[in-house]
Amino acid sequence: MNHLLIAGNQGTPLSVIEKSEYNDWLSKQNQSSKNWLESINYTGEGLAIFPTDAGELSQALFVVNDASHYFACGDLINQLPSGNYHLVANEKNHAAICFAWLIGAYQFDRYISKKSEKSLPILSVDNQQTVESAINYVQATSLVRDLVNTPAADMMPEDLAHAAQDLVDEFGGNVKHTVGEELLEHNYPTIHAVGRASVHAPRLIDLTWGDSRHPKVTLVGKGVCFDSGGLDVKPAAGMRNMKKDMGGSAHVLGLARLIMATKLPINLRVLIPAVENAVSGNALRPGDVVVTRKGISVEIDNTDAEGRLVLCDALAEAENDNPDLIIDFATLTGAMRVALGVELPGFFSTNDEVAAGITLAGSKNTDPVWRMPLYTPYRDLLKSTVADMTNCATVPFGGAITAALYLQDFVNKDTDWVHFDVMAFNIRKQSGRPLGGEAFGVRAVFDYLQQRFK
Repeated sequence: MNHLLIAGNQGTPLSVIEKSEYNDWLSKQNQSSKNWLESINYTGEGLAIFPTDAGELSQALFVVNDASHYFACGDLINQLPSGNYHLVANEKNHAAICFAWLIGAYQFDRYISKKSEKSLPILSVDNQQTVESAINYVQATSLVRDLVNTPAADMMPEDLAHAAQDLVDEFGGNVKHTVGEELLEHNYPTIHAVGRASVHAPRLIDLTWGDSRHPKVTLVGKGVCFDSGGLDVKPAAGMRNMKKDMGGSAHVLGLARLIMATKLPINLRVLIPAVENAVSGNALRPGDVVVTRKGISVEIDNTDAEGRLVLCDALAEAENDNPDLIIDFATLTGAMRVALGVELPGFFSTNDEVAAGITLAGSKNTDPVWRMPLYTPYRDLLKSTVADMTNCATVPFGGAITAALYLQDFVNKDTDWVHFDVMAFNIRKQSGRPLGGEAFGVRAVFDYLQQRFK
């Protein structure tokens, strides 16, 4: 896919402009071009291609509402005839157009026997740095999508481990694994409890990269490779897309790829508690009590609230080396989808400045995120009569907040912490965004980190 976007200025001119600029653009064209647009009833929206007198392609025009939107041109690569094109657009929009051009070529066709043989066009852009940046963003986004789209049969804890190893093989660093009964030996009881019922052994994946002298940033990703709900089994409709329940781990691997590819000067650690929440004779039961890595005892109110259980041990481990910032991603609650819908990820933060920085970064690169409140009075909803706390509230209100408050108990009070609750899945097709796995908040967080640690 990378060969579809190159540095240079060769090819047929492709002008990308906004609707508000169309009349001015049209006034500068020759009469032949004006006549052509009139003959095809072009109204100043979408794609128009211009022939020469010999019937060859002379130029192309694409008109959008907002050329700075990172998905506005997401279908353009599939609409143009094959060939070589050169971008003609306001330079401030180059980054968005290049990303959209390349991400529009994304396909998840691993299981399609008849692959598309369509030859896609190639776009050249004057700025090499813009091209490299777009390629990095698209590779990260594609990694997230590929991991989420892969069926659970081929994306179990050991497969997530291979994905982490692939990053280390490409960029350096180290990755180690704590697997099966080793989780109990090394005090990761909740990861083991959630994953022990599966024939695919649970594990904690621990990737490290970078210079130890640089600021420490730790990413934690929920890696529930399939979620049946456990003994509190989900209905069929709720289980259908649960291959995406490892979306948090996909997000942190995609973000790690961006950090590693751009050699961001941070000391990176990525922790992924990877499990399958299955049903068998030794499955975790409602009413069981598990003592977590941090020593907090948790009564299991519902085995389908398993994501926070695997995350809490990983968050406790993340605190061991006193990171400057901990960021976790998880497909954690349906409550967040009720609050914000499926396309706007909510996040929580213990630091106002960090939260504002991530929000601002996302507003600039069409990766919107929305901060939610860590409303501490709701902490009472997690009270238990037999343990220190339950794993979920018994009332159906504020579920995203109570989940975040549960996780906060495993983060030190003076730690800068960000928790993302994401959908990780497109349920409708939009420009540059096909149905299936999707990255939410990855570009926003990376741009924030890049600004903070450059």
